[in-house]
Amino acid sequence: MEDRTFWRLAKREFQRNILNVLALVTVLALVLIGILAPQLAPYEPNAANFQRILEPPSSDHWMGTDEVGRDVFSRILYGTRLSFTIGVLAVALGALVGVSIGLLSGYYGGTLDAVTMRIIDVLMSFPGILLAMLIATALGAGIVPVILAVAIYSVPTFARLARSSALSVKEREFVEAALAAGAGDTRIILKHVFVNSFGPIVVYATLLLGGAILTAAALSFLGVGVPPPTAEWGAMISTGRSHMRFAPHVVLFPGLAIFITVLAFNVLGDTLRDMLDSKV
Repeated sequence: MEDRTFWRLAKREFQRNILNVLALVTVLALVLIGILAPQLAPYEPNAANFQRILEPPSSDHWMGTDEVGRDVFSRILYGTRLSFTIGVLAVALGALVGVSIGLLSGYYGGTLDAVTMRIIDVLMSFPGILLAMLIATALGAGIVPVILAVAIYSVPTFARLARSSALSVKEREFVEAALAAGAGDTRIILKHVFVNSFGPIVVYATLLLGGAILTAAALSFLGVGVPPPTAEWGAMISTGRSHMRFAPHVVLFPGLAIFITVLAFNVLGDTLRDMLDSKV
């Protein structure tokens, strides 16, 4: 019955606003593009052609070529795969660590909660992009350091969110009943506290996916993320900005890819939040 109610709410929320449908279709399309990038790309993403440098969009190169003659469209497709990989892994890692910390801190309270939250407060005092830059700079350029940097900067918010939910849920009657029945802390945390905190965590994770992709692109743009010649949207904008005046397509298309992806995830996250609020 609850599953039917959830899907009925989902259908209503998506039917209420065409933008919700477009966001869902866009995210699904981007996922497919990332998976099928090798089959969809007409050229190798790093194949240079110095005879066709900075060409505008044409029938041969739908989004033109860049400063060394590489096909921008092919690089956008491969960049989709890389951006989604970074975003999903970073958010998953940040959620795993942050939610674990928040649930334990909120459930047990006391000294553990006080010390943990002070550390979280210190991390949250740094602007997110600045913290990610510091971590990425310390770890060095590359895909793995970018994932770790974005994951670490997302941990404090996940921890705060999980702690807030844990503080609320642990005082409810069904948790007291589980304790009276002899259930252990691990079972209560996983089966009751975490399950009842799952909704807000999923909503925030969906919203954060767009932010994680944007942060990864920003790190690459600033030179501390994924290094060239890897096909990554932020790196493409960084290397193409010096040619923007005479060949704006080298910046326009990766910029549009970032904009559309982040917007789609933000709209989808708002829709999930409305669905969960309606269900409550």
